[in-house]
Amino acid sequence: MKSFSTENYVSIQELESIVGAAGICRWQDTELFWQERVEKALAPDTKIDCTVYPNTQEELAAVIAWAGQNRCAVLPCGSGSKLDWGGLVKGVKIAVSTARLNRLVEHAVGDLTVTAEAGMKFADLQQILAAAGQFLPIDPAYPQQATLGGIVATADAGSLRHRYRGVRDLLLGMTFVRSDGKIAVAGGRVVKNVAGYDLMKLFTGAYGTLGVISQVTFRVYPLPESSGTVVLTGEINALSQTAQILLSSALTPSAVDLLSPELVAKLGLGKGTGLIVRFQSIAESVKQQSARLLEV
Repeated sequence: MKSFSTENYVSIQELESIVGAAGICRWQDTELFWQERVEKALAPDTKIDCTVYPNTQEELAAVIAWAGQNRCAVLPCGSGSKLDWGGLVKGVKIAVSTARLNRLVEHAVGDLTVTAEAGMKFADLQQILAAAGQFLPIDPAYPQQATLGGIVATADAGSLRHRYRGVRDLLLGMTFVRSDGKIAVAGGRVVKNVAGYDLMKLFTGAYGTLGVISQVTFRVYPLPESSGTVVLTGEINALSQTAQILLSSALTPSAVDLLSPELVAKLGLGKGTGLIVRFQSIAESVKQQSARLLEV
C-alpha cells in the first residue's frame, strides 16, 4: 500500500475539511477503471495523490482556492471519458471531479433553454428534455458517460454540428471557477445576451486550462417528429461528387458522415467507402428528402 508523507497527509486532511471524508478518494483506494482513465492524461513520472469530489459549486471554489494557495496543480475532470484527449499534463497532485455537481438548475421550456451543473451526464439531460419534447442537438462521444462540462471543454459537438453548428453556438451562458477560487459568470440564461467579451467561445475547447466549468446554459430545440438515415456506398470520387451536390442543394440533412471501407464492411453495408446522411423533420419531409438523395 502506498504511504503518504506527513505533508501530504495534512493536505488530505485540509481537503477533507472542505468536502468531507466522503469527498476524497485516495489513489490507492481508487477503482481501477478510474485510475486507468486518469493515467491516460498524465505525463510520465506524474502521480496523483487523490481525487476530490466537491458536492457544491462553493466547495469546488474552495478546493481550487486551496490548491492555488498551496501551489498544488490540479487536473479538472468530469467522468473522465475524454481525459486522453489533448496533451498530457505533468506536475499535478490532485484530480478534481465535477461528477457530483450534477443537478438541473432550470429548464425554461417556453424559452427553449436549460441550465444545469457541469457534472450532469449528457444522457441524463437528454432524458429530462425529452419529457418536454425537446433535446440538446449535440452528438458527443460516449454520450452515456460524457458530462456537460466535459463536452464544452472539448468542444465535442459530433455529427449534428452540420445542422445545429458547434457547442459554442448552443452555449448561452456559463459559470466557472477561476484559478484563485473566485466564481465568475459569463453570458446568461436567455437567447439574447448583452454584447461583451465572449468568454464562452474562449472556454469552449480549452480543455479545462482556463478554469473549472461548474454550470452551463444551453439553447435547446424541439424533438423532430421523424428521423431517417440514408447510406450510400461506392467509389470515393462518386461519393465526393454526391456530397458536393447534396451540400449545395435545398436538402437539409442534420448529419453527414464518411465511413471507411473497413467500417462499411464491418456493418454489413456493402463494399467501398460509405456516405451516411441523416434527415430529421416531419415524416413526409424526411421521406421526400431521402428519396431525392437516392435520385442524386
